Amino acid sequence: MERKLISIVVPCYNEELTVEKFYSEAVRIFEGYKHDFEIIFVNDGSKDSTFDIITALAKKDARVKGLSFSRNFGHQSAIICGFEHAKGDAIVELDCDLQDPIEVVLEMIEKWEEGYQVVHGRRIKRKGESIFKKATAAVYYALLNKITKRPVPRNTGDFKLYDRVALNAILAMPEKDKYIRGLASWVGFKQAFVDFERQARFAGETKYTLKKMINLAKTGIISNSDAPLYLSLITGGILCFLSFACFITFIVLAICNITLPLTAWLFPTATLLISISWIFNAISNVYLAKVYDGIKDRPDYILADKVNIE
Repeated sequence: MERKLISIVVPCYNEELTVEKFYSEAVRIFEGYKHDFEIIFVNDGSKDSTFDIITALAKKDARVKGLSFSRNFGHQSAIICGFEHAKGDAIVELDCDLQDPIEVVLEMIEKWEEGYQVVHGRRIKRKGESIFKKATAAVYYALLNKITKRPVPRNTGDFKLYDRVALNAILAMPEKDKYIRGLASWVGFKQAFVDFERQARFAGETKYTLKKMINLAKTGIISNSDAPLYLSLITGGILCFLSFACFITFIVLAICNITLPLTAWLFPTATLLISISWIFNAISNVYLAKVYDGIKDRPDYILADKVNIE
């Protein structure tokens, strides 16, 4: 069998407690494997010694590559950066916290060798995650798949294997603020799943704060659906119907010599219309902000340093 190169992309943010453990586990699993491998650590503006550790590992092992941002640009930008610098025939994203077991990559590679070009890691158990996080994730994916034309597989994150052809298709898309999970399904190609049990973090605390999860959810909806744009039309139609029904009711009551003071309806009606106006103005502004970001055409990230990268 021809030896291929497997690229493992690892976003890192304040992961000084886990980088060396991740490296040792990856070497243990892939050393002597039938395919070659490289590990691309992307330091997303860490404030600790994460990149110093990455640099030390890269100096003693040429298979380790290091990229460091000028500041924190976010998890998705770190993944894109790793993808753009990966040389592999197959590319896998793995978080540094070891929640997604590295040995599952071997099963993904088997699927890839069978001809699948996108292989999703699908969680059947999620250890170390709060009930709140699990519940909100379930609600979010249910909503997202309801309003998108191309469903995003449930219980999957960014832990996926991409064939070079599939990844090149994703990277070729000019859109900013890419939602990689959505694009992985949107590009098509032959896709498969590998089920696994997600572990608790090896060390430290999760870097995915509630604010970051909300921002990712916002990106997922805006990047994959135009449904919010139609909410104003639907709501406007409903309000027109209710207004017409209310008008008919007033006429009927007037015919029956029953009158209601119009001031009783003035305050709640005005409040409702104003609140609806604010909501849909906010939705329009979100889409306008996306267009504005595209016009600025700023890069997804800025590199401050790199090691073992040509």
